[in-house]
Amino acid sequence: MDKIAVISDIHGNIPALEAVLKDIEDKKISRIFCLGDLAGKGPDSCEAVDIVRKKCEVVVKGNWEYFISEQEDNEFEEVLWHRRILGDKRLEYLRGLPLYHEFYMSGKLIRICHASPKDVFKRVHATATYDEKTELFEAPEESESDSDVVIYGDIHGAYSQCFDQKMIFNVGSVGNPLELTQASYGIIEGKYKSFEMATFSMSIVRVPYDIELAVQYAIDKKIPDLKFYIDELRTGVYRGKKNK
Repeated sequence: MDKIAVISDIHGNIPALEAVLKDIEDKKISRIFCLGDLAGKGPDSCEAVDIVRKKCEVVVKGNWEYFISEQEDNEFEEVLWHRRILGDKRLEYLRGLPLYHEFYMSGKLIRICHASPKDVFKRVHATATYDEKTELFEAPEESESDSDVVIYGDIHGAYSQCFDQKMIFNVGSVGNPLELTQASYGIIEGKYKSFEMATFSMSIVRVPYDIELAVQYAIDKKIPDLKFYIDELRTGVYRGKKNK
């Protein structure tokens, strides 16, 4: 059986990314897919982009890639800070990332994306309605078939669910988890690129990492919204929830 590690939402958190990659290596998994949001929020966007580009076989675009590399009228301080440090070559790479990637595994058509195969801003939480979730399986214009499995990130909270003979899987966040204060990623296992039905599994992995080292990196680089970022790393609670 083949194994694929699926990571998402690194957000420039290198201690978390390195811990996850070490765990993947320890499990002897050689194929890694990334679901976007490499940059933004955390202090080390450049390093995160460079590492993911080197280590990951497939990378799709997240909303932060769009903010930083495509949305020219976005003047938020945090976006401008990351755009400035990334430089032209990395921005060009981020701009060229696809919205989704699809492949067969154990007879299932799997489509991976950041938030939705059609839109990096189509946010679907675990508590979303049936209609909101089933829409994720619909074929984008460039594809011919609805998917059997959708794997996504964006919401920074891992979960899996099965309904209507289909499977939905969110791998959570490597660098900015907003449930547990541990990095999260997913593993899928089956026969890669096989159209024949066979055993298929999905699992969520939690990896502890040096949070205080990540905090210190953020302090050293004086990132925008520093306090909010540090609070999220230490508590696993989204800044928007604390403000309500």
